[in-house]
Amino acid sequence: MPGRLPVSQAMGQGEDAVPRWALIVPWVALVLLVAALVWPGVTPLLLLCAAALIAAVQAAVYHAELVAHRVGEPFGTLVLALAVTVIEVALIVSVMLTGGPDKAALARDTIYAAVMIICNGVVGLCLLVGGLRHGEQAYRIEGASSSLAALVALATLSLVLPSFTTSSPGATYTVSQLVFAAVMSLALWAVFVFVQTVRHRDFFLRPAGPTDEEAHAPPPSNALAAASFGLLMLALVAVVGLAKVLSPSIEAAVAASGAPKTVIGISIALLVLLPETIAAVRAAHMNRLQTSFNLAYGSALASIGLTIPVVAAASVWMGLPLVLGLDAKDVVLLTLTFVVSAITLTYGRTHMMHGAVHLVIFAAFAFLALVP
Repeated sequence: MPGRLPVSQAMGQGEDAVPRWALIVPWVALVLLVAALVWPGVTPLLLLCAAALIAAVQAAVYHAELVAHRVGEPFGTLVLALAVTVIEVALIVSVMLTGGPDKAALARDTIYAAVMIICNGVVGLCLLVGGLRHGEQAYRIEGASSSLAALVALATLSLVLPSFTTSSPGATYTVSQLVFAAVMSLALWAVFVFVQTVRHRDFFLRPAGPTDEEAHAPPPSNALAAASFGLLMLALVAVVGLAKVLSPSIEAAVAASGAPKTVIGISIALLVLLPETIAAVRAAHMNRLQTSFNLAYGSALASIGLTIPVVAAASVWMGLPLVLGLDAKDVVLLTLTFVVSAITLTYGRTHMMHGAVHLVIFAAFAFLALVP
């Protein structure tokens, strides 16, 4: 964005140093969102919404970085991951309520897409960008391995097992199985957050080594951090709302191209994950790979740990159909992702080859979604 100051400079110069665009964009995006809801289907307005979506993503990343510097790691990455996930859950549930049986697999498709995008696309891009600039990058293996272990368990419980249970037909859970999966998902996510922020917080802090300028910048004031948090929430509401407004156009484009309906869930996940993706890649570029991992894996865990309980409650309470189990192709890709991730997170250091492998898996995921 033109006129944007580095976050470190804004942090050290006070509230007046925050660029005007970062203050204005969330409000403009919200105004366009309201306009699009009042006058749906107007092509020029939809084009403006698409531009506002990208600008709102940039604003969200800017304010998330400001808040993160105030609260410190790993709380800063948790703020962005949690905020995006809460709003994403609201989007999924609202679409399920309005879509009926046709949207029974939307939660599965969106969660699976989020996991594949994060674990292969985001992580792969971070490793490639960081490796090209810094050669090797270090991270705390204790934190990364804990995140991956929790993610493997949550994904298997929520996305794989429903295809193999026999108490209900198809890739579904019975009510009791669904409640069990929801409770266990929420409990495991809560334990992970406790470990990350309280019991073993040091596992998720950057290892000793070269630091960047932002690490030494004076933290922003409490007032500025609070204002940025409010603007972050506004920007994220705008991002998810604009993604929903643009989703009918995406669905129409998918139908016109003859692509499978799962592409819709992938498209929504890509749009919603843009703020975290940009923030994670920027962190890797500045040699803060631990921050990138905290963002990526924390977001994936929140995506399952919070989404499954909410959609399960909505399904049971309102009698909405809910399909969670993946088909054989997607189970294979998910397994490959976790095996390669375990190899990547073995030694505490990464280089660009790891990133290239993850990006190839992501390319396979995207290609096979179009050509199943």
